[in-house]
Amino acid sequence: MSKINIDTFSYENSIDYVKTCVDAILIVDGAADRYKVLSKSGIFTDFIDDSGRYKDLIEKLWYHFNNSDETVAEGYHVFMPTSGKFQGKYSKRINISVDDITHIVQMTIYPIEDGEVYLFILDELDKSMFVDEELTTKKVAAIQNTYLFSMYIDLVKDTTSSISVTEISDEVMNQQLKYSQWRMMIVNMIDEKDQPTFLEKTDPEYLKKNFAPGRTSSFDCLMMNLEGKYIWVKLIFCRAETSNADDFRFVFMVQNIHENSLELLQTLKKYEQLASRDSLTGIFNHGRMETEIGNAITMKKAENKNISLMILDIDFFKHVNDKFGHTAGDVTLVKFTKVISDYIREHNAVLGRWGGEEFVIVWYDVCIEEALKYAEDIRCKVAKEDFGNIGQITCSIGVTDLHSLDTFDDAFNRMDRALYNAKSSGRNCVKSV
Repeated sequence: MSKINIDTFSYENSIDYVKTCVDAILIVDGAADRYKVLSKSGIFTDFIDDSGRYKDLIEKLWYHFNNSDETVAEGYHVFMPTSGKFQGKYSKRINISVDDITHIVQMTIYPIEDGEVYLFILDELDKSMFVDEELTTKKVAAIQNTYLFSMYIDLVKDTTSSISVTEISDEVMNQQLKYSQWRMMIVNMIDEKDQPTFLEKTDPEYLKKNFAPGRTSSFDCLMMNLEGKYIWVKLIFCRAETSNADDFRFVFMVQNIHENSLELLQTLKKYEQLASRDSLTGIFNHGRMETEIGNAITMKKAENKNISLMILDIDFFKHVNDKFGHTAGDVTLVKFTKVISDYIREHNAVLGRWGGEEFVIVWYDVCIEEALKYAEDIRCKVAKEDFGNIGQITCSIGVTDLHSLDTFDDAFNRMDRALYNAKSSGRNCVKSV
């Protein structure tokens, strides 16, 4: 191959060289959502159609997961039009996947006129030249892989810049997008329950009022990721420290905290269960049943549905402990609980241990007449049950129904009075007040 003489190498020679070496040249009309290929070779021969929609081209080139041809969730496609607008020359390195092989491409864009007409120059780079860079990027990603998104905000100018979506590209993305636009578009990716909080915390006036220079704040919410799944994220705002007190510039970041949040929620659920369950029988404890009765009273006042309360007491339980020991007494309580739990399983009812040998049931959608029938059924089942060495036991039951004007004390005192009447009437019976 002859050596090129730079003294004789002409502008025409350079144009010929570009025609030979550049992998793809495209002309784009953004306003008309169209593109046309002027030339293509190599990986672009089949990767890009000769013509088509500009939005489809954007999606194919850089609106997909990094090092993959898998596109992002449909909801995020709303940002494509702002990704494809360029105010000046723009260059970006992108990764595209062809036949499951990742190719590094240098994309250079030249605006041709004031409208949205651009010349795209696409050139595949030699990946071996970027091995060290790729390894460094992976190391950085290993440290910062929880940060899914970041951008710079200027509230005074209502602009965004330096937008980075790590799952799409290692580099900053081009977005001609106002902050006010971004905010109203991204809110649709926030879980419906968290949207009011998001709109409050991201409101420009809220940010100006509540953030001194250098201050950072965050809140957690459910947000749709690029795969279309809702995950727990931490939204972080930090006001930049500048020499001008009237500057309102912020760094905004989205951190993936999904796995940690799920683990924390599971732990909290576990401790919630421990805090609300009776350690011996596994059913709700006294405190949890107080809450249940309180909620039932609130529901009665709001919806006026039938709700009944029932308190059960094992007859002569002290004799069981005195004669057979406390271990046998515990076994009896557990079996007694199972008999009742099995019975109420098919009903809309909640069972809890009130204390000692007393138990409470809240019956939803059940009137006093039905509650009395259920109480009699339970009394009979307990009386017929074999409790092992102890033999057979009985129970007394007091029943009442909730009234619209009841307080907690009103309802509980009636139920307790009904139980007292049952025990005073010889036990092993049901009474109501």
